[in-house]
Amino acid sequence: MASRGQIKTRDAVEISSMVVAGLFAIHLARTILRISAVPYGIVPRTGNGLVGILLSPLLHANWAHVLANALPLFLFLTLLLTNQRYYPSRALAMIWLASGLGTWLIGRSGSVHIGASGIVFGLAAYLIASGFLMKCWKAALVAVVIVLLFGGMFYGVLPQAGPISWEGHLCGALGGVWAARQNHR
Repeated sequence: MASRGQIKTRDAVEISSMVVAGLFAIHLARTILRISAVPYGIVPRTGNGLVGILLSPLLHANWAHVLANALPLFLFLTLLLTNQRYYPSRALAMIWLASGLGTWLIGRSGSVHIGASGIVFGLAAYLIASGFLMKCWKAALVAVVIVLLFGGMFYGVLPQAGPISWEGHLCGALGGVWAARQNHR
């Protein structure tokens, strides 16, 4: 039984499932209606690109892109939501904005950044940093498990050529650490 203010695991799984299903639904609608993600992505240091700070995590280039983000987003979001000591709503908002704004500031010129991977990296970094800052054995265990199972993903924050937004990954991860420090002083 969850205490007052706690979200039950079942509810966290349901909310996370709906978020991920929403990403698939948005991509399906864009595919059917042939709506380009470009006008809604982060275009670094442009006025038009500012809308992407809010919308880009909802948009993906293709089905493989959505699938790549779906499982880790589901897992990390579920973990975040099951412990109110993580301040889930505040943490997610901080990560979302820090990831988007950071990508807008440092992203490669002339590129369009889309996808939920900045949020994924942010949630992973948040859960790891919070695990050490909260002084709670459960949060520390979550942090250790994430490092062991997903630690290799952090190579994605290193600069690389190609379509992958390492800038979004880096800004998401930094945003996650920043949010953890702000929420667990």
